[in-house]
Amino acid sequence: MKNFNERCYKLLSEVPTGRVTTYKALAEALGTRAYRAVGNAMNQNPYPRDIVPCHRVVNTDGRLGGYAGKPEEKIRRLAEEGVEVIDDKIIDFKTKLYRW
Repeated sequence: MKNFNERCYKLLSEVPTGRVTTYKALAEALGTRAYRAVGNAMNQNPYPRDIVPCHRVVNTDGRLGGYAGKPEEKIRRLAEEGVEVIDDKIIDFKTKLYRW
């Protein structure tokens, strides 16, 4: 069985371009309530961002949350995928949210 982080990365790789998910949704899809552990996994992502797009993970209220890179980089990456961010919050969050 894969370790927790690898399971997070595999699941996150399913989130399509132009969509976001949440730390909570990822945790729930993994059958756990370890939301912070999901955040830690994203922070430790050893893979290129085009393989495991951790910039697509946000807080449950649509705020950006953390990012191992600079916050501006997360905003830029999301914008390149058609996800608009204003005042550190996803615009049309409910329509952009991906759940399993």
